[in-house]
Amino acid sequence: MDASTPPDRRRRARRNPHEGCVVLIIDDSPTILTALKRVLRSAGCVALEAPDAEQGLALAARQRPELIFLDIVLPGMNGFAALRQLRRDAATRDIPVIMMSGNEQAIEQFFGTRIGADDFMKKPFSRFEVFARIERLLDAEGIPRRLAESPAAAAPARAAALQSP
Repeated sequence: MDASTPPDRRRRARRNPHEGCVVLIIDDSPTILTALKRVLRSAGCVALEAPDAEQGLALAARQRPELIFLDIVLPGMNGFAALRQLRRDAATRDIPVIMMSGNEQAIEQFFGTRIGADDFMKKPFSRFEVFARIERLLDAEGIPRRLAESPAAAAPARAAALQSP
């Protein structure tokens, strides 16, 4: 293996969030909630769940999670509107948010809106994808932090990464 070849992801040590990291999952799919909860708990996270944006916003304000996974397509208020509310509220504006969707049009809309998400994860996803997204947001102590670069500046790079094989 030469220096330009990245190390095999299975051989690289994974950086998990700190033990007890509180993560909120806002998704209307029981399958996604169960799968994501299982993955997060395997890393020592405390997983909270909400089946819609309204309940998710209330839970975020009350529990102050350290990270939020937010589906774009939800019943009632959609994920974009929920994200705007999270960013407007002083209590939740600094919580990192990873948007999720399986809808190709929603992906395009996400990159077009640039309203403050820290990352995007396409459904269906793997354990590796979940941990890669979380790891990107961790500081040295394993605490998820908002990205220093603006989401608007990062969106084209993320879009290109999603398009590459």
